[in-house]
Amino acid sequence: MSIVGKSIIKGLEEAIQDAKSEKKTLKRNTVVIEPVKEYKAQEVRRIRNDIGFSQGLFADYIGVSRKTVEAWESGTNKPSGAASRLLRMMEIDNMLIYKYPFIKQQK
Repeated sequence: MSIVGKSIIKGLEEAIQDAKSEKKTLKRNTVVIEPVKEYKAQEVRRIRNDIGFSQGLFADYIGVSRKTVEAWESGTNKPSGAASRLLRMMEIDNMLIYKYPFIKQQK
């Protein structure tokens, strides 16, 4: 067996032993994921305006149709989980569009 394989087995054995033990010795991390935010029409519009995109450009960037963005901004529909996560990322970091430029400027 390879060194890597032996290391994996040793680690798994330690984890099993620790899980069965009353006194936990291995480090544990607790991860809490923020719930998906529900966006209101005016919040979607504000995020789009803050980054300076038209509805069409915003739709292309997120990967939805322009009609979908129109529906979000009119309050007819709300962004889904994945779209809400992208909106939250844009809300936290308005430079996100420059860090991940899916849209390229034409010359």
